[in-house]
Amino acid sequence: MNVGFIGLGIMGQPMALNLVKGGHTLAVYGRRAETVQPLEANGATACGSPRDVAAKSEITIVMVSDTPDVEQVILGENGVIHGARPGSVVVDMSTISPSATRAMAKKLAEKGIEMVDAPVSGGDIGAIQGTLSIMVGGKPEVFERVKPVLECVGKTIVHIGPNGAGQVAKACNQIVAGVTIQAVAEALTLARASGVDAGKVRDALLGGFAYSRILEVHGKRMLDRVYKPGFKAKLHQKDMAIVLREAHQLGLALPAAALVAQQFNAMVGAGEAELDNSGIIRVLERAAGRGMVEA
Repeated sequence: MNVGFIGLGIMGQPMALNLVKGGHTLAVYGRRAETVQPLEANGATACGSPRDVAAKSEITIVMVSDTPDVEQVILGENGVIHGARPGSVVVDMSTISPSATRAMAKKLAEKGIEMVDAPVSGGDIGAIQGTLSIMVGGKPEVFERVKPVLECVGKTIVHIGPNGAGQVAKACNQIVAGVTIQAVAEALTLARASGVDAGKVRDALLGGFAYSRILEVHGKRMLDRVYKPGFKAKLHQKDMAIVLREAHQLGLALPAAALVAQQFNAMVGAGEAELDNSGIIRVLERAAGRGMVEA
């Protein structure tokens, strides 16, 4: 199948490579030449704009950072909407506003172009291994059309409901992930402040009811104080802002989500936007003092 891929960052590049490995003919667009080169080396065709990608593709995948970026890629002057053929499908795998997703789906539909939102969870490891969890919003029959392509990049693929439903599911995911990262950070900070071996505490928790994938992966990063990004703090900050905007519109109190949003605000404000989201422990360590934070 002729597939397009726009956005070749930490997540997008390995996802695109998995599509090539899956046997699809790939057209790609990235803002930086160095992100495009590995795809070209594996047989993908580099394009000059999102419009050009869409013109070559039956399914065009978008994987960029935020709502304005997706709107520019899809609806901008050289956007997907101007190159995609009627009957083709746009699959937005970014994490953005559900209401903006619905609005874009409506504008694409006016041109005869289908859209599904399919945000992912699993971080850079899941992107590399092709084991992402994918939450899909859109028409059931369109979901079935794109599912074989999604199976190249994900292991758990769930159709949630109509357009925007995938983004709502991702917002829910980010609440659970963010609050759990905060909980792991608090636990390890308490252990260290108490003079107890935090690594052994983690080992014990991994074997009990407190086990989580976040305790396993993010907890190890916190212990090693290695914050090379699998998922940047600034992106989780953005996602928590989406959560709180949705909660505001619905009149919901989400106190734990609000706390985590403030923690990511503090992390980004401290100049740590590019660090992994597990670096949220540094916010706690600074508040605790005692020389706990290491460069």
